[in-house]
Amino acid sequence: MRILLVEDETKMRDFLKQGLEEQRYAVDTAEDGDDGLHWALNFPFDVIVLDVMLPRKNGLEVCRELRNQRILTPILMLTARDAIDDRVAGLDCGADDYLVKPFAFRELLARLRALARRGSSQKSTRLIVGDLVLDTLTHTAYRADNPIELTAKEYALLEFLMLHPNQVLSRTIIADHLWNYDYAPDSNVVDVYIRFLRKKIDDAYEEKYIRTLRGTGYQLVDPHCD
Repeated sequence: MRILLVEDETKMRDFLKQGLEEQRYAVDTAEDGDDGLHWALNFPFDVIVLDVMLPRKNGLEVCRELRNQRILTPILMLTARDAIDDRVAGLDCGADDYLVKPFAFRELLARLRALARRGSSQKSTRLIVGDLVLDTLTHTAYRADNPIELTAKEYALLEFLMLHPNQVLSRTIIADHLWNYDYAPDSNVVDVYIRFLRKKIDDAYEEKYIRTLRGTGYQLVDPHCD
């Protein structure tokens, strides 16, 4: 999942970015409303975490402008204010959820998961393709009931592939969702991680899940359905 985090407090922004990346999310950050609006208007994100009290343009203005521009990405607003009127104002301008500071990090994660599911046909925390299972809550993976040990990036790659079964995904699309925008287009990092993932989910089995379409990209299929 790719997240845009718009937060002006440096310590809070760095803490949240580190924590989210440890949870296998790709995170881009902005420290004021204008910068956050630019990111959200020009790049695709799965969820936007938006602080209310921002310099240059506050979070309510950013949220309202995004909805006016038909940007429907789920928005979770953060605020130190606990007044009902403030929460109502945030929801009325188009926010999907509201979290009052200080908050428990695990609650933030739960709300992000819920928002991501809300915009998807996938409502369960378990992704299942054939005998391949990925639990997005516990971050565990299995094939034929055998556990698969994954690094953070391998997990994120497998999750993205399983969210789009049978779809042909180009290297650019994969990179856009798994790496932040510091990713170099001429890098072979996607191919490298595909190889890592293949070793863990396919090499020990006759039937293979990951297919390469030369010159196009990669595809995850259920080999039992061929």
